[in-house]
Amino acid sequence: MKILKDNNVDFQILDYLKNPPSVKLLKNLSIQMGLSPKDFIRKRESVFKDLGLSDHLENDDYLFKSMHENPKLIERPIAYNEKKAVLGRPPEKVLTII
Repeated sequence: MKILKDNNVDFQILDYLKNPPSVKLLKNLSIQMGLSPKDFIRKRESVFKDLGLSDHLENDDYLFKSMHENPKLIERPIAYNEKKAVLGRPPEKVLTII
């Protein structure tokens, strides 16, 4: 957020726990980031282990559905606009979309 503020970029914060991104949005973000869902799912999250998701890492639809239903699984932050999305790790990557 600091990088965005320092560059005078207007932004909105999505409370992903209260309003989980839809499967469609997760798929679009995946395409825009050039990452498969296994690349931005939190594998150390307890729910990942509880759901046995390591057995489904090649099933994108299953992972998207699991991320929607359990938003804690989504690696964050993700910054996006209409054309591009980026996983903000490290935070400086956000500069690529502004």
